[in-house]
Amino acid sequence: MYEMKPEYYIGIDMIDEEHKQLFKYADEAYELLLDEFTPDKYDRIDIILENLRNYTVKHFSDEEQYMESINYKKIFTQKVQHQEFIHKLDEFMEHHNDEVEDQDEQIMGILKYLTEWLVNHILYVDGQIPKG
Repeated sequence: MYEMKPEYYIGIDMIDEEHKQLFKYADEAYELLLDEFTPDKYDRIDIILENLRNYTVKHFSDEEQYMESINYKKIFTQKVQHQEFIHKLDEFMEHHNDEVEDQDEQIMGILKYLTEWLVNHILYVDGQIPKG
């Protein structure tokens, strides 16, 4: 369901590959949402959030290093948006520790934020990064 569509490729292989992995985490969350046979999804949500946060930090670091290597003028804007995204993931993790009643609703909230942010960021921000 959640996958890297052709229009999301920006033409910088390393970044495109890492974006693919972020969509895989979204797909993992979606599969968990559909899983009727796991009544308590707490541990799996926890793992998805932790993996997503760790990978996102790595991805943003890689992306920012690339932008620095080509002297990209809009790197500050990127860094601010990256920090805001990490902060939001931290909020999801803190909220998750509150042991939410409706786990499916929590997964939906994570998925909605993740996919909207990711698609918009790729199309309108990352898409402006020149190929080095």
